[in-house]
Amino acid sequence: MARTPAPRGTRAATLSDVARLAGVSVATASKALNGRNHVHAQTRERVLEAAAQLSFSPNSLARGLLAGRTGTVGLLTSDLVGRFSLPILMGAEDAFGAGQVSVFLCDARGDAIRERHHVQALLSRRVDGLIVVGSSTNPRPPLADAVDVPVVYAYAPSEAPEDLSIVPDNVNAGRMAVEHLIACGRTRIAHISGDRHYSAALDRAAGAQAALDAAGLELVGEVAYGAWEEGWGRAAAGMLLDREPEVDAVLCGSDQVARGVLDTLRERGRRVPEDVAVMGFDNWDVLATGARPQLTSVDQNLEELGRAAARALFEAIDAEHGRGVHTVQCRVVVRGSTASAG
Repeated sequence: MARTPAPRGTRAATLSDVARLAGVSVATASKALNGRNHVHAQTRERVLEAAAQLSFSPNSLARGLLAGRTGTVGLLTSDLVGRFSLPILMGAEDAFGAGQVSVFLCDARGDAIRERHHVQALLSRRVDGLIVVGSSTNPRPPLADAVDVPVVYAYAPSEAPEDLSIVPDNVNAGRMAVEHLIACGRTRIAHISGDRHYSAALDRAAGAQAALDAAGLELVGEVAYGAWEEGWGRAAAGMLLDREPEVDAVLCGSDQVARGVLDTLRERGRRVPEDVAVMGFDNWDVLATGARPQLTSVDQNLEELGRAAARALFEAIDAEHGRGVHTVQCRVVVRGSTASAG
């Protein structure tokens, strides 16, 4: 059906005109034009053809009113300058689309009172939904105040099972990491991690142990828990080499820890990866690519996590609100610090 522009000076086509030409109700025409569910494909096509014939193109405000939305969402983080929050926010904003949805960004800075203030401010602006981004993967309390719009929790899951949370699959990430080291020919694998009070550390250790069990291998020593810092990596690697000099691979809880391990191995005359393979977590580019050799690391796919949270929020706004904890797969980024044992 060809588009026929309205002659100059004639009345612009309205939604009622489109509905009349398509032979449907105004409500059905609105749903079809706004991509809502529960509209038959043939009906949607008929409405779109009618809109094209009449050169009907509602402005953004009209589209929002027709769909019962404002076209705005709130992104609430507790750590705006944090290593993990920014990629998630970037992914979410990317999924919302340039110019399609306006985003209000608020930083609660880890303060519960500030968070409540930001939530009320966002609700007063009639946002269509909220994404709450945590600074760690530890579960967090749900929003304190009653919220009458969909909420999706990203990175830090909500403690409430009826809420919808999107998190990285750290258990499978630990499994993938050890499987990579085994594929490189390593059999005496140690694990130096961060703070044991972080669920990410425990989940990765569980996944790593599962991969070792599947391969019929044992972890060298016990998981060494400490700080997410280079200093801990240096100290823990020194203690490991004193106790287990035959170790041939070290899985580290973060890229910072891995950098410290590399330092100690270099000081002890151990070649990486020829003598000992080293693997990090988080794929922090400035650390992983600046290491010598460059560091193999597990990427948590944080931008994809942000996009997944945005997609989940879109579905929730369309009255298809999921619940429970959903995971996003991580990936191994191979660099020079791991290689097949020769």
